[in-house]
Amino acid sequence: MEPSRRRFLQLAASAAAFPMPGVARAQAYPARPISLIVPFPAGGPTDFIARVLAERMRASLGQTVVIENTSGAANGSVGVGRLARAAPDGYTVGIGHWSSNVVNGAIYSLPYDLLKDLEPLALLTTNPLVLVGKNALAAKNLQELVQWMKANPGKALMGTAGVGSPNHIAAAFLERLTGVKLQLVHYRGGAPSMQGLLTGEIDLLCPQPPIVLPLVNDGKIRPYAVTALKRMAIAPEIPTGEEGGVADFDLSVWHGLWAPKDTPKPIVGKLNASIVEALGNASVRKSLGDSGQEIATREQQTPEGFRAFQKAEIEKWWPIIKAANIKGA
Repeated sequence: MEPSRRRFLQLAASAAAFPMPGVARAQAYPARPISLIVPFPAGGPTDFIARVLAERMRASLGQTVVIENTSGAANGSVGVGRLARAAPDGYTVGIGHWSSNVVNGAIYSLPYDLLKDLEPLALLTTNPLVLVGKNALAAKNLQELVQWMKANPGKALMGTAGVGSPNHIAAAFLERLTGVKLQLVHYRGGAPSMQGLLTGEIDLLCPQPPIVLPLVNDGKIRPYAVTALKRMAIAPEIPTGEEGGVADFDLSVWHGLWAPKDTPKPIVGKLNASIVEALGNASVRKSLGDSGQEIATREQQTPEGFRAFQKAEIEKWWPIIKAANIKGA
């Protein structure tokens, strides 16, 4: 055999025996536990979704997914910022939702870019709000409610869980779609705002389904509409906004998973495959469905589909939020 050909074969054998470091790392991933940053306190809906998902992902990845609650400051911005600064090695991922990863960019000056500094992994769930009112209101449906609000501008008291909260954005969106004028009452959180509705301090509220549906079922408050284009599976008796005469009343507090930017594509692919497998699991789907969450479509579960979805949400909501002059405290 010619010396040059013998040397070529020796080099080829060495390359096969010792693959490139980046490839080896991707093949070995994950070799240790993965941290999942939850930018909100334990016990809330985002924390619940993260824990349900983490348990199933552990089985497919072969490593523990450790929940790390990193709350504080403006609507999850501390936790999202920590994810944006993390090493792009696949060992730190983060969950977020519509407020932390869309709304925050319109009402705060953030030290990171929501699109450029995060690597989308998958959209997880969508979760519409439910427009409800106190039983003392004369309006029995959404059409009658809008007529009353138009006839009495500024009289309707609508509560929020705080400036920039989903139900604050929903109130501004309702004003934009219908031309009504609401008087907003900002509470310090969802529980106080619901208490305000139950005691009659306010007329209207637009909270998430898990908070409000038990009270609707008990007849303590009246439902007017879900902020979605189709009825909810767990409350099919509540009409959509369009069915009540308000077209495009579509607002969802969706959840997704991200990694830091520049995370290698093989690692992104492996994480995405684990998420997709988890979202397809019957037990996971039941747990999320029972809490009012709807599983994202298969296309939205891809990194590319999720990136396009988040970008479209920013392009839709930032102008609405800024036009309403909603600013973070």
